[in-house]
Amino acid sequence: MNKIYRIMIVDRSEVVRSIVSRLLQNQIKNICLITCGSVEEALDYLYQDKFDLITSSLVLPGLDGLDLCHEIRRNKKQYFTPVIMVTSDINQSILHQGFSVGISYFFNKALGYKRLVEFIQEILQRHLGQVGRILFLTDKVNNMQYIIKKHGFLIKYISCGTQALEILKDNSVHEDKFDIVLIDWSLKGKMTNANIIDNIRNKLYYSSQEMPILVIIPANDHSSIVNILHTGANDFISKPVIEEILIARLKSLILVKQQDRILKSCSKKIYNLKTTDGLTGVHNKKYLLEEGKAFITQHPNVCLMMIDIDNFELLDLADEILHLVGQFLLKSFPQEVMISRFAGKKFAALIPDCAFNYGKTLATNLCQDLIKFKPENLEITISIGIASCEAIAETTLNNLITDANAALSEAKKQGNNHISVITT
Repeated sequence: MNKIYRIMIVDRSEVVRSIVSRLLQNQIKNICLITCGSVEEALDYLYQDKFDLITSSLVLPGLDGLDLCHEIRRNKKQYFTPVIMVTSDINQSILHQGFSVGISYFFNKALGYKRLVEFIQEILQRHLGQVGRILFLTDKVNNMQYIIKKHGFLIKYISCGTQALEILKDNSVHEDKFDIVLIDWSLKGKMTNANIIDNIRNKLYYSSQEMPILVIIPANDHSSIVNILHTGANDFISKPVIEEILIARLKSLILVKQQDRILKSCSKKIYNLKTTDGLTGVHNKKYLLEEGKAFITQHPNVCLMMIDIDNFELLDLADEILHLVGQFLLKSFPQEVMISRFAGKKFAALIPDCAFNYGKTLATNLCQDLIKFKPENLEITISIGIASCEAIAETTLNNLITDANAALSEAKKQGNNHISVITT
């Protein structure tokens, strides 16, 4: 089910609201738009529904855009909602006031409405499902907590380097994962800050993209900068901390992490496409040969089934039958079983934690279930050869494949719908 994006557009001009709405509806599917001409009108909606993004012009009748953002951040429903301030009057004073009330981004109105819509799309991609979680190593909790939380980040304070490393060690298995490490360089403890960074990079093996590190250094402490960067930090910021610079750098580094996550996800999808048989939906032989060795290492007690469709050359609708049998195998085996199309009408199933007798029982059930299944109302049978790690001196993928193929040949000699097992 596709997500419905809830977006609020606040602008005093009805024409502007209409133009932006039309452009957004053309560019983004599954969108729910609310348009308002004033802060008062917007507030009626803000206390009823949760929005994914809000844009507001600075100048509005009555209360202005800064007042609106102040009210947004007071509302628990909208506390983390990205807010874009649209104005042609962007100066240092406006920037400072905007960031102080929790505005997420400024957009220069002079760039035009088409670019505004593109900017909204970019922000949605960055923010939806992504809450910036910061692990802050410091022994001086101050108003920085308010500043960081105000901009939608979640923060956890740690004053002990060893404890921080323990948290990061298990970061991948926790539901609430941290996105970035923020370190106060003046933090005192048994472990130096340089050692903490070195451990994150070289013992926990986090790359600078996987776990960005931002360091806060004392004013005019230029001697620490080279050391900080050499140990593996991504960036630094000097005290006294300026809110706009801190938030900009945090967002920039978290975006680096998000892009790295997206890149890895795309790479995984591409690999899945390369190693999936397009006709049957199971893995292909390439996947079995590349991943099977590691699979056996992780699951030493395995068996391999070679499954062959009987009298395939006599069947009509050959491609459809292959597809249906592939889907049948996927549904018949548990998810942890590695199923591959080995060659032509032959499939391989690498089964973990599978003793000799259990493998034979699975094969028997598989043959019986396919007969009951009757894809395309055809009585299809299969022959199965089984090789078990219990019956070979050395459990290797090549040995299992060789023995399973030999067992399959014996099964085929017996006729259709037979099972053969290598026992010695």
